[in-house]
Amino acid sequence: MNFFKTSEHAHKGDRFPLDTALADLKFDAHGLIPAISQQYDSGEVLMLAWMNREALEETLNTGRVCFYSRSRQQLWRKGETSGQIQRLKEMRIDCDGDALLLLVDQTGPACHSGRRSCFYNSVHDKSLEIASEPLIDPEDLYRK
Repeated sequence: MNFFKTSEHAHKGDRFPLDTALADLKFDAHGLIPAISQQYDSGEVLMLAWMNREALEETLNTGRVCFYSRSRQQLWRKGETSGQIQRLKEMRIDCDGDALLLLVDQTGPACHSGRRSCFYNSVHDKSLEIASEPLIDPEDLYRK
């Protein structure tokens, strides 16, 4: 039986081997699983990206968040070009094992637009409003 189905009856504080849970993660047909990054101390949702098994293992082994870039078809270590890294504080797996929540400590902006969060487009009354200003010009962010 699937670990996540079994764990539905577990109680707060029960512990299980991590390998058992990781073995039952539901990666999509491309070998990817969605990963939401959230600032650990404020609860601010920062971004959504994708992980393959290798990115997940690297993140767990190093504590530095690594994703899989679908556009570049390679591992993407968050901040490797911008310096705006994410340090993993805690990882949570949803009830079905098909999505990850990464509680992170984000250095600077998380978004390639230079904003703190990628979720800066806010929908109100049938219009889209820009909810935040860039913390840094994207040209400066990737000039390093």
